[in-house]
Amino acid sequence: MRKVSPAQIAEAKSNRTFVRFQSRFKRSAVRGYILDNGPKFFIVAIVSDRFWFDGFECFRVDDVRDLRPDPYSEFAEAALHIRGQKIPAMPCISMTSIEDLLLTASREFPLVAIHREQVDADVCSIGQVLGIERGRLSLLEISPAAKWDEKPEMYRLNQVTRVGFGSDYEDALSLVGGQPQQAINSLHPTAGNAPVWIRTGILDLDGLS
Repeated sequence: MRKVSPAQIAEAKSNRTFVRFQSRFKRSAVRGYILDNGPKFFIVAIVSDRFWFDGFECFRVDDVRDLRPDPYSEFAEAALHIRGQKIPAMPCISMTSIEDLLLTASREFPLVAIHREQVDADVCSIGQVLGIERGRLSLLEISPAAKWDEKPEMYRLNQVTRVGFGSDYEDALSLVGGQPQQAINSLHPTAGNAPVWIRTGILDLDGLS
């Protein structure tokens, strides 16, 4: 399968093309609309196999193959239109770096899913980003039973291959699991009841507003 160039991604974004592509880690094709792109990642408004919009995913450019207009785009777009499904607006996510992507996604969405597909293609970790320091991500995770862990896990940023947020699954976990205030407050007691956002180990006061 052919590798994808940044120019192809930019063109699909500009033309609002309903695209299909393969990730070298995923067995099934990805379908949706490219909303924005950065130096290493680009963001897609995902269209599910049942023809609903289902959140956003950010893929590494180097991992994508065979980007093209979806051969069934006429049918898919007609189904979306009849169902009143409109292309989502680009959320306030920065694509300039993986650090900015994760931090801004955590401000906009209650949960973020990270994939480290070169480590384990079958596992994703979902939770709230507590901090980024020295190339490592601190993620307080929520389980498939919507139970919050007591302590965050640390992951290397250079191992993150895909980031997702805003899907029905993540929304369901958030609705049932709620906010992990007790766990967050125990880690950062000065934050009170407000969410905590940290950039390179320094409390980001914008996240407390």
